[in-house]
Amino acid sequence: MNKFYKFNFLLFITIIIIGLIGFFALYSAAHGSLDPWAKKHIIRFFLSSLLLIFISLINLKFIYKYAYLFFIICLSLLLIVQIFGTLGYGAKRWVYLLGISIQPSELIKIGIILALGKYYHDLRYDRIGKISNLFLPLLIIFLPFTLIILQPDLGTSLMIVVLGVAIMFSAGVKLWKFILGSLSLIFIAPFVWNFLKPYQQKRLFSFFNPELDPLGSGYQIIQSKIALGSGGIFGKGFLQGTQSYLDYLPEKQTDFIFTLIGEEFGFLGLIFILILFLIIIFICFYISVISNNIFGRIVSIGISINLFLYVLLNTFMVTGLIPVVGVPIPLISHGGTVMLSIMTCFGILMNIGINSNQKKL
Repeated sequence: MNKFYKFNFLLFITIIIIGLIGFFALYSAAHGSLDPWAKKHIIRFFLSSLLLIFISLINLKFIYKYAYLFFIICLSLLLIVQIFGTLGYGAKRWVYLLGISIQPSELIKIGIILALGKYYHDLRYDRIGKISNLFLPLLIIFLPFTLIILQPDLGTSLMIVVLGVAIMFSAGVKLWKFILGSLSLIFIAPFVWNFLKPYQQKRLFSFFNPELDPLGSGYQIIQSKIALGSGGIFGKGFLQGTQSYLDYLPEKQTDFIFTLIGEEFGFLGLIFILILFLIIIFICFYISVISNNIFGRIVSIGISINLFLYVLLNTFMVTGLIPVVGVPIPLISHGGTVMLSIMTCFGILMNIGINSNQKKL
């Protein structure tokens, strides 16, 4: 009963609102039909909400105890993708388990957050800055990064590096070490270019000048900007988006669903969604502050960073501020593994909030 009173209803209600927005957006994307996306979305959302509640009520010590094991399982799934993975959109990112398609690159983000949280919880604060104690965290980050870049999935691999480095910084690793690492990455960037697939190189070129290939690599950005601009302040109205209904807008059910919402509900509609995500991010930081154990603090911050990166990269991508990197917007874009991943994160966050007084794990 005490756990019920500590349950964060503001967080849960905000999640439900965003999930319902996703349902109606996918209904619109299918021209006013529940199939093929909206029905699946609401079923997945309902089941993952039950999972969220279950995770929030289990013992936090259980999550802490098996953090490394969960990371190893997710890493193993990434290895399986390399061998048995399914090819789609020019990349090998999915694997079928028990007849269900799973994208392990989304699940590994939870594994990284939990593994780094456990590592820094167990490490004395005065030993965080030692060079020898950077090896395992960097291994936790760059093993998944390497496997995901081989798929290839440039957007997710970059997300993982930024996520991991941000968690390390929040745990107390000095800034100058990250600056040195960033300079090293800049130095090796020309070599990385040679490992990019031709379509990824085209995306980078189209980012700087979409008009170079308006019917090819630059098409998505051009149509996205047209749709956002035509929405104006108040939008054209629900089911009234011409770019979507005439099928000019590509991937409108996944990466570019934020654009569809912008066309139908305008600038104000998009701001409303961003405010909802900001509320969740603030709740993440609040739970981090009130948590009495380091594991809870670091994991809460990691979840907030993960959500922030999803929203930032997707909104920047659809507005042409960064290249198209294939990052969906959580709880709104169509996709089962992303929803499973983010709702699992929210369940862990709820659990930390409920057990915020727990000092020892």
